[in-house]
Amino acid sequence: MSAAAIINGRYRVEGRLGVGGMSTVLLALDERLERHVAVKLLAEHLADDPTFVSRFRREALAAARLVHPNIVQVFDSGFDDSTHQHFIVMEYVPGSSCAEILRDRGHLDVEQAVDIVAQACRGLEYAHRHGVVHRDVKPGNLLVSESGVVKLADFGIARATGQSSITQVGSVLGTAAYLSPEQARGEGAGPSADLYSLGVVAYQLLSGRLPYEANSLAELALKQQREAPIPLQRINPRVPPALAEAVALTISVVAEERPRSALELSQLIRDGARGVSPFVDGQRNARGGMSTAATRVLPTRGREQATAQTRVVSPATAAATRPRAPRTVPARRPVPDTAPARASAQQGRRRLAWAASIFVVLLAIAVVAAVVALQRSTSVVHYHQVVASGWRSGIAQLQHIISTYTR
Repeated sequence: MSAAAIINGRYRVEGRLGVGGMSTVLLALDERLERHVAVKLLAEHLADDPTFVSRFRREALAAARLVHPNIVQVFDSGFDDSTHQHFIVMEYVPGSSCAEILRDRGHLDVEQAVDIVAQACRGLEYAHRHGVVHRDVKPGNLLVSESGVVKLADFGIARATGQSSITQVGSVLGTAAYLSPEQARGEGAGPSADLYSLGVVAYQLLSGRLPYEANSLAELALKQQREAPIPLQRINPRVPPALAEAVALTISVVAEERPRSALELSQLIRDGARGVSPFVDGQRNARGGMSTAATRVLPTRGREQATAQTRVVSPATAAATRPRAPRTVPARRPVPDTAPARASAQQGRRRLAWAASIFVVLLAIAVVAAVVALQRSTSVVHYHQVVASGWRSGIAQLQHIISTYTR
């Protein structure tokens, strides 16, 4: 298209800003409002797909409603008869895309990379709250203005095309490299997919390379499932380990292990740059992500501290601090009460003692009586009678006493 061409009767083309597999971006002057705009012309073959046309119009309207400092504003959209192409008119952002920055500088320092990701998170958070998912977050869609403001471009376009950029003629694997595992499997993409893609961008900004290098989409999907990316601090020693952990958490193949919102991702990235780990105990699973059994610190809008309920401790510490269960002492068998039996035995012994005492007394009386009788008697016969009578009387009395006290 010549530089003097006019699109839709009002946008005068002044130059070309970029070319992609699905579109060409032109710099144009809006002659009605007298301002520079960026006009994206979609590939001609998309105009022959009625499903795409209907979806594109619907998504263009949704993207036009997103008004945020970190989102490229959509001004207009339609179909140009002269070029037989669909077009989108967007805010023109003087500056460079992150793709151009990476091409020129290789990678960024930690402070600048964290600032870019944090600003992009603010734009994504706003879009997600309004029900819009980008689905194609990549360095080429992150624009950094001359004043350092980061803006996300192409909201709604990836959804309108059904994420067909990985299969369209002229597309490059670079776009597929930022797809989340669920997108690569053909599943629906939600806000978590955008966070994964932004995590891949963060990895690339800090290291100058992608977390997974592959020659095909199938190889990429296989590596995502079987391999863990090289830790960032091993590639770039200036990356704090806590920041590397935050990025690794964001590009986990398990969607549930990623940050639950763009706001949380922004907090994790900024905390990581200050050396605050997203893991309470620093433990990670074998894949490099966070184990689902573990608990991580979830930042809120303010600054929060881990509570005792969410603190994860090591097994050794847990064993040391776990309260010991009280030792179980076997119950003693009840001892029968023997007091009544003892009292009865003592009473029996007491009766026998009385009986023995009485027997001794009677025996003594009998002996004395026998002696006296012997002295007074003049005959032996009388002695025997008295003695015999005394003994019989004593024995009879003793038997009576014993019988009485031992009943």
